[in-house]
Amino acid sequence: MQIFRRSQRNGTRNPMDEGAPRIDRRLRILIVDENPMARAVIARRLSHLGYDVGLAENGLTALSLLITRPVDIILLDMGLTMLPAVATMDKIRASALSPHACFVTMAGRLERPLAVEALAAGADDHIAKPLDFDLLDARLRHLCVRAEEVGALNRHNAELDARIARRAVELGETREALNELQADRARLVSSIQALHDEIARLNAARH
Repeated sequence: MQIFRRSQRNGTRNPMDEGAPRIDRRLRILIVDENPMARAVIARRLSHLGYDVGLAENGLTALSLLITRPVDIILLDMGLTMLPAVATMDKIRASALSPHACFVTMAGRLERPLAVEALAAGADDHIAKPLDFDLLDARLRHLCVRAEEVGALNRHNAELDARIARRAVELGETREALNELQADRARLVSSIQALHDEIARLNAARH
């Protein structure tokens, strides 16, 4: 798998980054495009912007690469032919190889039907070619921040559900123990009453 990496820029920030969503780790992106020149150009630009970039020439290759290298973002060209982009998205989702990855599709500015098709199929975003890399960078980072926030919320909800389930079990055990105590009390009251009845019978027999 071809991967592009660059070291972080030392203490410099693009003025366009001010106010943009921030994420504290390098994002991993997989570019799926059948055009080798387009793949190389996009990879170089995104690598320069601080992404770890992997390349796949078609959807089938993307699936095999994701087995060993899950990613945060999958950038798909809508012009894929060997395995169309929508089918590629469906297969990647079904495989659960990158369950939290964001899907971003790309097509020419005049190919509006492809953008509509991508978004209708569940793409997280769509961007027109030729790519505006500053805009693409901002949108990718925003998507990942949102995905992490949703993931954190889901984890919090799962923890809350687990706590509720544990509490329900504890309450059930407490209720069961209380029922046993009430049954023991009823048996004790019955035994005391029987003892009183026996004493009264004995007293009556003496007289």
